[in-house]
Amino acid sequence: NIEEIIMELVLGLKAIGAGLACLGMIGAGIGLGTLAGKYFEAVARQPEAESKIKGIFMLSLAIVESVALFAFAVAMIIIFVL
Repeated sequence: NIEEIIMELVLGLKAIGAGLACLGMIGAGIGLGTLAGKYFEAVARQPEAESKIKGIFMLSLAIVESVALFAFAVAMIIIFVL
């Protein structure tokens, strides 16, 4: 039946779209790893500056993590709403 074929095609295209939307999570993971590595490197070089750097570090982590959450939300919208 042609309607069943079209429904399966739409489901497959939704899966591809959700997968592409999740590519933002890869960038967020790389960003979080880089950010944490640079933070620990900076603290290792100047331990007395840790209190000054920690607030900026936590804010930066939240901003980078929000990209992954937005990508996840878009993927879920593609799968379940559209």
